[in-house]
Amino acid sequence: MKLAIIPARGGSKRIPRKNVREFAGKPIIAHSIGAALQSGVFDRVVVSTDDEEIAAVAREWGAETPFVRPARLADDHTGTNAVVRHVLGWFAEQGEAYDYACCIYATAPFVQPRFIRQGLALLEGSAQSFAFSVTSFPFPIQRAIRIDEQGRIGAMHPEYAGTRSQDLEEAFHDAGQFYWGRSRAFLDDVPLFSSASLPVVLPRHLVQDIDTHEDWLRAEHMYRALQLAGEISA
Repeated sequence: MKLAIIPARGGSKRIPRKNVREFAGKPIIAHSIGAALQSGVFDRVVVSTDDEEIAAVAREWGAETPFVRPARLADDHTGTNAVVRHVLGWFAEQGEAYDYACCIYATAPFVQPRFIRQGLALLEGSAQSFAFSVTSFPFPIQRAIRIDEQGRIGAMHPEYAGTRSQDLEEAFHDAGQFYWGRSRAFLDDVPLFSSASLPVVLPRHLVQDIDTHEDWLRAEHMYRALQLAGEISA
């Protein structure tokens, strides 16, 4: 049994009502719901929210909202894993046990069914606890710079100043789209960013974090370009 969990609280601060704001012609959460449904791998697609408007939109686009997320799990400090544990625990109380769960972010309009399926295949074919989306940094992080209080530049890793960029190790970061895990690993709070996880490597042009208004504008431009290129359906 496999469960998709889309966390979507109502109290977004930096972009108000972010989870139901229109993106490319529909509420942004609808993109995540659609990708989960189109992947064809889930027994249920559930949105965890404390907000009735979000719940109504989620149901309109095909997700289930069988419970209201408790207020204690809907503040600025609640981590994703706590939300996933709550959902798995709620279903366990209803007599439904899931072998795998996949947390899909509500503001991930670039998430694609093929990568969701790839993550599941990676996890099922291994003994690991998690598989989640990552992408590479576009520039060697070993060449990162800092700006001090006087406005002067300094190298964060001066030991690499003379190393050719092609000789530096490639680095990756969380792509912020989806997180597959064995339910037991979520419930036991196994660390995600560890050797317990496998990467689903996404191309950089299919990744954009959306936390600020600038992020949102950039994501809309990227999405239109991808539609014109035929990489994302209209």
